[in-house]
Amino acid sequence: MLRYIYADSLHKFPLLRDTMFRDRAIQFKERLGWDVSVNDRGEERDQYDALNPLYVIWEQADGRHGGSMRFLPTTGRTMINEHFLHLTDGVRVESPLIWECTRFCLAPDAGRETSQALALGGAEVMANFAVEHFIGVFDRRMVRIYRMLDIAPEVIGSTGEGKEMIGVGLWQMREEFFPGALARLGITRETSLKWFHQSFSDAAPEKKRMLEAA
Repeated sequence: MLRYIYADSLHKFPLLRDTMFRDRAIQFKERLGWDVSVNDRGEERDQYDALNPLYVIWEQADGRHGGSMRFLPTTGRTMINEHFLHLTDGVRVESPLIWECTRFCLAPDAGRETSQALALGGAEVMANFAVEHFIGVFDRRMVRIYRMLDIAPEVIGSTGEGKEMIGVGLWQMREEFFPGALARLGITRETSLKWFHQSFSDAAPEKKRMLEAA
Protein backbone atom coordinates (compact mmCIF):
# COMPACT_ATOMS: atom_id res chain seq x y z
CA MET A 1 0.00 0.00 0.00
CA LEU A 2 0.97 3.65 -0.36
CA ARG A 3 1.79 5.68 2.71
CA TYR A 4 2.25 9.44 2.89
CA ILE A 5 4.44 10.28 5.88
CA TYR A 6 6.05 13.49 7.05
CA ALA A 7 9.57 13.10 8.43
CA ASP A 8 8.48 13.94 11.96
CA SER A 9 6.09 10.95 11.89
CA LEU A 10 8.53 8.36 10.53
CA HIS A 11 9.20 7.14 14.08
CA LYS A 12 5.73 5.59 14.04
CA PHE A 13 6.91 3.23 11.27
CA PRO A 14 10.43 2.14 12.36
CA LEU A 15 10.78 -0.82 9.99
CA LEU A 16 9.52 1.17 7.02
CA ARG A 17 11.77 4.13 7.95
CA ASP A 18 14.93 2.12 8.49
CA THR A 19 14.57 0.01 5.35
CA MET A 20 13.88 3.14 3.26
CA PHE A 21 17.10 4.86 4.31
CA ARG A 22 19.08 1.63 3.91
CA ASP A 23 17.65 1.04 0.45
CA ARG A 24 18.62 4.61 -0.45
CA ALA A 25 22.21 3.80 0.51
CA ILE A 26 22.14 0.66 -1.62
CA GLN A 27 20.75 2.48 -4.66
CA PHE A 28 22.55 5.81 -4.56
CA LYS A 29 25.91 4.89 -2.96
CA GLU A 30 26.50 1.26 -3.85
CA ARG A 31 24.72 0.86 -7.19
CA LEU A 32 24.93 4.32 -8.74
CA GLY A 33 28.11 5.52 -7.06
CA TRP A 34 26.76 8.94 -6.10
CA ASP A 35 28.74 11.12 -3.72
CA VAL A 36 26.33 10.73 -0.79
CA SER A 37 26.87 10.15 2.91
CA VAL A 38 26.00 6.85 4.57
CA ASN A 39 25.96 6.64 8.36
CA ASP A 40 27.16 3.79 10.59
CA ARG A 41 23.69 2.22 10.41
CA GLY A 42 24.03 1.89 6.64
CA GLU A 43 21.49 4.66 5.97
CA GLU A 44 21.68 7.38 3.32
CA ARG A 45 20.38 10.68 4.67
CA ASP A 46 21.06 14.27 3.73
CA GLN A 47 20.31 17.77 5.01
CA TYR A 48 16.93 17.88 3.28
CA ASP A 49 15.65 14.93 5.31
CA ALA A 50 15.94 17.26 8.31
CA LEU A 51 13.46 19.77 6.79
CA ASN A 52 10.39 17.63 7.53
CA PRO A 53 9.67 16.61 3.93
CA LEU A 54 6.70 14.53 2.88
CA TYR A 55 7.64 10.98 1.85
CA VAL A 56 5.49 8.92 -0.48
CA ILE A 57 6.34 5.31 0.30
CA TRP A 58 5.23 2.00 -1.20
CA GLU A 59 5.04 -0.41 1.73
CA GLN A 60 5.50 -4.08 0.96
CA ALA A 61 3.32 -6.77 2.53
CA ASP A 62 5.93 -7.46 5.23
CA GLY A 63 6.05 -3.81 6.27
CA ARG A 64 9.35 -3.07 4.53
CA HIS A 65 10.15 -0.30 2.09
CA GLY A 66 9.44 -1.08 -1.54
CA GLY A 67 10.03 2.35 -3.03
CA SER A 68 9.79 6.01 -2.15
CA MET A 69 10.03 9.67 -3.16
CA ARG A 70 10.60 12.85 -1.13
CA PHE A 71 8.71 16.14 -1.55
CA LEU A 72 9.47 19.68 -0.37
CA PRO A 73 7.69 22.94 -1.29
CA THR A 74 9.88 25.24 -3.36
CA THR A 75 8.95 28.11 -1.04
CA GLY A 76 11.60 26.70 1.32
CA ARG A 77 15.03 25.17 0.85
CA THR A 78 15.39 22.80 -2.09
CA MET A 79 18.14 20.96 -3.91
CA ILE A 80 17.22 22.59 -7.21
CA ASN A 81 17.84 26.09 -5.85
CA GLU A 82 20.91 25.24 -3.80
CA HIS A 83 22.78 22.81 -6.06
CA PHE A 84 21.36 22.82 -9.59
CA LEU A 85 20.81 26.46 -10.57
CA HIS A 86 23.14 25.91 -13.51
CA LEU A 87 20.39 23.77 -15.03
CA THR A 88 17.88 26.62 -14.88
CA ASP A 89 20.24 29.35 -16.09
CA GLY A 90 20.41 30.71 -12.56
CA VAL A 91 16.64 31.15 -12.22
CA ARG A 92 15.34 30.14 -8.79
CA VAL A 93 12.13 28.11 -8.71
CA GLU A 94 9.97 29.38 -5.86
CA SER A 95 6.20 28.93 -5.85
CA PRO A 96 3.59 27.46 -3.50
CA LEU A 97 2.21 25.67 -6.58
CA ILE A 98 5.50 23.85 -7.32
CA TRP A 99 7.00 21.14 -5.10
CA GLU A 100 10.38 19.52 -5.53
CA CYS A 101 10.55 15.74 -5.89
CA THR A 102 13.84 14.00 -5.01
CA ARG A 103 15.29 10.65 -3.94
CA PHE A 104 13.20 8.39 -6.18
CA CYS A 105 14.31 5.04 -4.81
CA LEU A 106 13.38 1.40 -5.40
CA ALA A 107 14.21 -1.42 -3.01
CA PRO A 108 16.45 -4.16 -4.47
CA ASP A 109 13.51 -6.58 -4.32
CA ALA A 110 10.86 -4.09 -5.45
CA GLY A 111 8.07 -5.54 -7.56
CA ARG A 112 7.21 -4.27 -11.03
CA GLU A 113 4.23 -2.40 -9.60
CA THR A 114 6.35 -0.19 -7.34
CA SER A 115 7.28 2.53 -9.84
CA GLN A 116 3.66 2.78 -10.99
CA ALA A 117 2.48 3.03 -7.39
CA LEU A 118 4.90 5.87 -6.69
CA ALA A 119 3.73 7.71 -9.79
CA LEU A 120 0.16 7.32 -8.55
CA GLY A 121 1.21 8.63 -5.14
CA GLY A 122 2.72 11.68 -6.74
CA ALA A 123 -0.48 12.29 -8.66
CA GLU A 124 -2.53 12.07 -5.46
CA VAL A 125 -0.24 14.57 -3.73
CA MET A 126 -0.65 16.95 -6.64
CA ALA A 127 -4.42 16.55 -6.76
CA ASN A 128 -5.08 16.71 -3.03
CA PHE A 129 -2.67 19.50 -2.15
CA ALA A 130 -3.58 21.61 -5.21
CA VAL A 131 0.00 21.48 -6.47
CA GLU A 132 0.31 22.36 -10.16
CA HIS A 133 3.80 21.02 -10.88
CA PHE A 134 6.61 18.95 -9.47
CA ILE A 135 10.18 19.83 -10.32
CA GLY A 136 13.10 17.45 -10.15
CA VAL A 137 16.55 16.62 -11.47
CA PHE A 138 17.02 13.35 -13.32
CA ASP A 139 19.67 11.40 -15.21
CA ARG A 140 19.40 9.46 -18.45
CA ARG A 141 18.47 6.15 -16.79
CA MET A 142 15.20 7.70 -15.57
CA VAL A 143 14.00 8.74 -19.03
CA ARG A 144 12.91 5.20 -19.93
CA ILE A 145 11.11 4.79 -16.61
CA TYR A 146 9.20 8.05 -17.05
CA ARG A 147 8.08 7.03 -20.52
CA MET A 148 6.99 3.61 -19.30
CA LEU A 149 4.90 5.25 -16.57
CA ASP A 150 3.46 7.83 -18.95
CA ILE A 151 4.86 10.69 -16.86
CA ALA A 152 7.52 12.16 -19.15
CA PRO A 153 8.39 15.64 -17.85
CA GLU A 154 8.73 18.94 -19.65
CA VAL A 155 12.51 19.35 -19.77
CA ILE A 156 13.44 22.92 -18.88
CA GLY A 157 17.21 22.53 -18.74
CA SER A 158 19.97 19.97 -19.16
CA THR A 159 23.69 19.49 -19.35
CA GLY A 160 25.94 16.73 -20.64
CA GLU A 161 25.44 14.08 -23.31
CA GLY A 162 24.62 10.38 -23.29
CA LYS A 163 25.24 8.71 -19.94
CA GLU A 164 26.49 12.02 -18.54
CA MET A 165 23.21 13.82 -19.24
CA ILE A 166 21.51 15.50 -16.29
CA GLY A 167 18.20 17.29 -16.77
CA VAL A 168 15.67 19.23 -14.78
CA GLY A 169 12.00 18.76 -15.57
CA LEU A 170 8.51 19.86 -14.64
CA TRP A 171 5.75 17.31 -14.13
CA GLN A 172 2.04 17.96 -14.36
CA MET A 173 -0.27 15.10 -13.43
CA ARG A 174 -3.54 15.35 -15.32
CA GLU A 175 -6.81 13.62 -14.42
CA GLU A 176 -6.47 11.41 -17.47
CA PHE A 177 -3.37 9.87 -15.87
CA PHE A 178 -5.40 8.11 -13.17
CA PRO A 179 -7.40 5.47 -15.13
CA GLY A 180 -4.35 3.84 -16.71
CA ALA A 181 -2.27 3.92 -13.54
CA LEU A 182 -5.09 2.47 -11.46
CA ALA A 183 -5.77 -0.25 -14.00
CA ARG A 184 -2.10 -1.28 -14.10
CA LEU A 185 -2.09 -1.54 -10.30
CA GLY A 186 -5.44 -3.32 -10.21
CA ILE A 187 -7.02 -0.92 -7.71
CA THR A 188 -9.78 1.68 -7.75
CA ARG A 189 -9.53 5.42 -7.18
CA GLU A 190 -11.48 4.87 -3.97
CA THR A 191 -8.68 2.63 -2.69
CA SER A 192 -6.03 5.14 -3.69
CA LEU A 193 -7.86 7.98 -1.94
CA LYS A 194 -8.41 5.79 1.12
CA TRP A 195 -4.66 5.25 1.40
CA PHE A 196 -4.08 8.99 1.06
CA HIS A 197 -6.61 10.15 3.63
CA GLN A 198 -5.77 7.32 6.02
CA SER A 199 -2.20 8.59 6.11
CA PHE A 200 -3.37 11.98 7.37
CA SER A 201 -6.14 10.79 9.68
CA ASP A 202 -4.01 11.32 12.79
CA ALA A 203 -1.71 14.01 11.40
CA ALA A 204 -0.79 17.10 13.36
CA PRO A 205 -3.47 19.85 13.30
CA GLU A 206 -1.48 22.16 11.02
CA LYS A 207 -1.06 19.38 8.47
CA LYS A 208 -4.78 18.63 8.59
CA ARG A 209 -5.54 22.28 7.96
CA MET A 210 -3.13 22.29 5.02
CA LEU A 211 -4.90 19.32 3.47
CA GLU A 212 -8.37 20.73 4.11
CA ALA A 213 -7.43 24.10 2.60
CA ALA A 214 -6.08 22.54 -0.61
